[in-house]
Amino acid sequence: MERSLRLRREAEVRRARGRGRAWADGPLVARILPNGIAPPQNRYTVVAGKKVGKAHERNRAKRLAHEALRLLHPRLRQGYDIVVIVRGTLDELPSFAVADTSLTRIMGRAGLLATESVPPGPPKPPDPSPAPASTA
Repeated sequence: MERSLRLRREAEVRRARGRGRAWADGPLVARILPNGIAPPQNRYTVVAGKKVGKAHERNRAKRLAHEALRLLHPRLRQGYDIVVIVRGTLDELPSFAVADTSLTRIMGRAGLLATESVPPGPPKPPDPSPAPASTA
């Protein structure tokens, strides 16, 4: 994930964790707080406590969540600080598919999924076929 999209300062993470609205699904919890940055952009961080497991297990869980966020980012409404908290073990978060499904459900319930996903690029040209003739 790009450095500009990371929530890096401890005070910012604490603020989002403390004041943000919580949304949970399975082994993941997201704390979401509007950030007021201009131009609007989302900032993310992933946190995993020692209950998740040893260091290599926490790192794997965070990598799975980071990758799911990276792919979900273009489909999200902008302007929020999002802290993803891993609360389950690797038994509960065994693969990327579980992390992706869980985060997609969380973002949908939180109302952050954009209503239409428009790929970047030039608009499509109008259809050159003639309009049907009307019979009157």
